[in-house]
Amino acid sequence: MLNRILSHDLPRNRWLALLLVAIVLGLALTPFLFPGTKALNVAAKILVFIVLVASFDLLLGYTGIVSFAHTMFFGIGAYGVAIASTRIGPTWGALALGVALALIVSLLLSLVIGLFSLRVKAIFFAMITLAVASAFLTLASQLSDFTGGEDGLNFKVPEALQPGTQYLEQPLLGASIDGRFVTYYLLFVAALLLVLVMLRIVNSPFGRVLQAIRENDFRAEAIGYRTVVYRTLSSVLSALFATLAGCLLALWLRYNGPDTSLSFEIMLDILLIVVIGGMGTIYGAVVGGVLFLLAQSYLQDLMKLAAAAVEGVPLLSQLVSPDRWLLWLGILFVLSVYHFPSGVVGRLRALGSAHKNARRHP
Repeated sequence: MLNRILSHDLPRNRWLALLLVAIVLGLALTPFLFPGTKALNVAAKILVFIVLVASFDLLLGYTGIVSFAHTMFFGIGAYGVAIASTRIGPTWGALALGVALALIVSLLLSLVIGLFSLRVKAIFFAMITLAVASAFLTLASQLSDFTGGEDGLNFKVPEALQPGTQYLEQPLLGASIDGRFVTYYLLFVAALLLVLVMLRIVNSPFGRVLQAIRENDFRAEAIGYRTVVYRTLSSVLSALFATLAGCLLALWLRYNGPDTSLSFEIMLDILLIVVIGGMGTIYGAVVGGVLFLLAQSYLQDLMKLAAAAVEGVPLLSQLVSPDRWLLWLGILFVLSVYHFPSGVVGRLRALGSAHKNARRHP
């Protein structure tokens, strides 16, 4: 049963399986285990980025296409929900309309970009997507009457999802059962289903063709597959999943602006998470997303404790100063790439394969 749910793509390593189970259980029980506001916000961001990074891995890891326009589709999803909720009001119909319109816009844009750009060489396609994403960011910043400009858009969600809506007067196991609680589990269920759908896609015959194109596009073309068609479909699917991730982000934040969903820093984060987790493995988006966002969110707090512990030591106190958390985050990234060149998931799967071979051929 589990094998079928995971589309016959099991972790293939005991430690990786335990890590994935721990992540799923941790995210599922976050409101009860860590009832603080920061922990819930970090967990919600992890859920959104798992979907976003997995959608990018569908494009880069499985098809071998480098695109810098991924945050554009992420922003389209967030702006779709924000604009519809602002113009229509805090209703379920507004949310549905915002999601639907965002998906349609992303579908058309990704189709146009794919059809006109995927025939060129990889580096030129990457540059084209970078130019389109930059133009969209500028457009979103300048159309203040429509997008709120640099200030962005604040909006209300349906009453059932509002923090002020209380479902139980007393906390349950330390967690307040309110609209925020319901919103978090809406994100959790949506992220889980979207990851399972992406697992199904990459393990289908369509996904096998994408991997064949990644390995050798000339050979895939020679045996009869129209690589431009498959690349375009991969680009469209990746864009649609990124759009849905943007919708989830806007639903959680109840706000969206250019820096929230269209920033190039988000694109860099996506690339880092893909490398840390492992390209060509949807599980890599899960593991890498959790590791990166936990480090990004809590490394500064840990460094504050370390700085307090070594206060008075001249050089050491400066090195562990919380102001230098980005330096240490970079060092951790370099170390992870050095020790896990194929990502955490790739490394664990390689160890699992080596262990099985050793048992078969002692």
